[in-house]
Amino acid sequence: MLDAIHSATAVEWIVASLILLGSLFALIGSIGLWKLPDFFMRLHGPTKATTLGVGALVIGSLIYFSSRGEGLSMHELLITIFLFLTAPVSANMLAKAAMHQRAKRVERTKGQPWD
Repeated sequence: MLDAIHSATAVEWIVASLILLGSLFALIGSIGLWKLPDFFMRLHGPTKATTLGVGALVIGSLIYFSSRGEGLSMHELLITIFLFLTAPVSANMLAKAAMHQRAKRVERTKGQPWD
């Protein structure tokens, strides 16, 4: 096992770091989605932390497959761009729909946008 650690290249260390960082962010976002008390607070978990986590995973995949000599991996690049463009828009649409439906909220949730 020590031989594998000593023979790893810088790219492999970067990819491994991005995978660990992405997994950590995805875990934190998932816990937030599970534990936070109302819809407006729960919306932050998947839209911020999980998006960053999945983004780090996809960027790690982009670096790994691009370093194998096949050039820039356009699939991962397009997935990353699409993810970072659509996540805020979908979160905004969900929040507006919840405000329109007057979704229940706890007292800790700040603001009353529909009043």
